[in-house]
Amino acid sequence: MNKTKDMDLGKEPIGKLFFMLAVPAIASQVVNALYNIVDRMYIGHISEVGSIALTGVGVCFPIIMIVSAFAALVSMGGAPGASIMMGKGKHEEAEKILGNCFQALIITSLILTVVILTCKTPLLMLFGASDNTLPYAESYMLIYAIGTVFVQLTLGMNAFISAQGFSRISMLTVVIGAVTNIVLDPILIFLFDLGVQGAALATVLSQAVSAVWVIRFLIGKQTIVRLRRKCFKIEKAVLLPAMALGIAPFIMQSTESLLILCFNSSLLQYGGDVAVGTMTILSSVMQFAMMPLIGFTQGSQPIISYNYGAGNIQRIRQGFRLLLISCLTYATLLWFLVMLFPQLFAAVFTSDPELMEMTIWGLRVYMFGSLLMGAQLACQQTFIALGNAKTSAFLAMFRKLIVLIPLIYILPFFFENKVLAVFLAEPIADILAVITTVTLFAIEFKKLMQRPNAKTDIHTV
Repeated sequence: MNKTKDMDLGKEPIGKLFFMLAVPAIASQVVNALYNIVDRMYIGHISEVGSIALTGVGVCFPIIMIVSAFAALVSMGGAPGASIMMGKGKHEEAEKILGNCFQALIITSLILTVVILTCKTPLLMLFGASDNTLPYAESYMLIYAIGTVFVQLTLGMNAFISAQGFSRISMLTVVIGAVTNIVLDPILIFLFDLGVQGAALATVLSQAVSAVWVIRFLIGKQTIVRLRRKCFKIEKAVLLPAMALGIAPFIMQSTESLLILCFNSSLLQYGGDVAVGTMTILSSVMQFAMMPLIGFTQGSQPIISYNYGAGNIQRIRQGFRLLLISCLTYATLLWFLVMLFPQLFAAVFTSDPELMEMTIWGLRVYMFGSLLMGAQLACQQTFIALGNAKTSAFLAMFRKLIVLIPLIYILPFFFENKVLAVFLAEPIADILAVITTVTLFAIEFKKLMQRPNAKTDIHTV
């Protein structure tokens, strides 16, 4: 049986499937971003200490990203693997992957909790906490660390709901958490006068509600791949290939923290606080603008993975073609908007004349390569959907660790305008990454399509 309540991944028209999966995925991304913004808005309005409290919580963000990255390490490889097994009709194998990943998320969350509670002060100082902001950062991280298990289970297990084609249920996971968080924030922060601790508690409780929602669905009758206790025993042959496939999204998420440190340290040296503030806006615009692309790739993953497992070459090609066209179309539209109207994007974040001026020209430079990012993401995420762990991991490391970070420090030696040089690192890395990714994809995709049945087992890729 390959039919879910939402849709049949093996038979329904590719265009219909893609639309039904991508729209909820995009909505989830936007809702998730909005409730993070609302969270910060509430903290920023705490009487007398709002600005310093907001800065303290901002210092926690890189650590939070690393926690999310570990959830991706387990689930973003396990979910495509489960889809592939579903396509092959091996539902017991898919359930083993689900059960092993669930257990791995529990273990990982416990380890992370101990590490964060033990080392939170030096970690927060590393990411920029000062004597003034450290008390607020520590207060937030103390509660957040205790709730790490809920964050891990929500992010990790929700990927398996999407992988089965239950797009509406997956979207509701995010919406339920967001609404709960938005409702609890003012109650705990202001009514109960808990301040930053109230914001952290609201986040943890909302993630707990989402985690209960996800687990209840995965043990219920509606799901196809069910969470079963007998599958909790970790097997190396099951878990390690899933985690190998998850290395790429892990690198992509965890290195964002390192990237923030590298950009900010260079810009502080060459352009001061204004340059760092500009970088905050540039990265915010880039991240928010890229959400539809992430939604497109999430929408295509179950289609490509399931049909790869089933050996349906034509549907794999159709799915990738639609993904590529959608990503390129959106990236092109975004590029034109940024190049023609950068002041509109800048005005969302600042009214300061000096910061506005640098942001306007900085956006044109920083996002110049975004025109090609549609092809980059479409190809890279398809590697993951097809179970190609080695290539996807290499591409994730190539753009950020091998190209972008070195360029941040090398380019200023060759330009009189040092801030411009730092911003240029992003489009140059984008262009080099796209050329490398598309070239590798053209070679590897052809090989995979020639022998789909021999390659459908992620253990051998």
